[in-house]
Amino acid sequence: MQWSSIIWIILALWALGVIFSYNRLIILRNRVENAWAQIDVQLKRRYDLIPNLVKTVQAYAKHEREVFQRVTEARTKAIQAGSVKEQEKAENDLTRCIKGLFAVAENYPDLKANKNFLLLQEELAGTESKIAFARQFYNDSVMSLNTRIEVFPHNILARFFGFKKQDYLEIEGLERDPAAVRFSR
Repeated sequence: MQWSSIIWIILALWALGVIFSYNRLIILRNRVENAWAQIDVQLKRRYDLIPNLVKTVQAYAKHEREVFQRVTEARTKAIQAGSVKEQEKAENDLTRCIKGLFAVAENYPDLKANKNFLLLQEELAGTESKIAFARQFYNDSVMSLNTRIEVFPHNILARFFGFKKQDYLEIEGLERDPAAVRFSR
């Protein structure tokens, strides 16, 4: 076998390695984008539930105007958030406000027994579970991409093609405790 043949084989193997590595980076980046889209779907569902929940509570607790205003403002900020870090902060603020709304509801026994309110609580609890699952999937996808970007020799290729590490969607200490959603029957 001639040296030129060996060199061509080595170059072909190297090219295949580069192609494989680049394609894997693309797959991981797309997985992160898809995971974020899944979070977005669940957040939109959450945003759609909140006005109905606020209206239901408002019917019983008319003098709690400040709580309703905070929930509405937090929802608006969450909808308008751009980056992962902005979304993270906005969602944590919204969760705090929703907890405040449920605290207000605790003071109204008729409201706690209202079927519409109970249904909305149940829907919100289900949505929160789906958001938690979507966050976990997103963070797992980010970890896979970030690991690939940092590991040799993929880090060289990632840097060359402009792949960037992604931010994790982190949960504040307040959000680590489950929301106090009580189902009265």
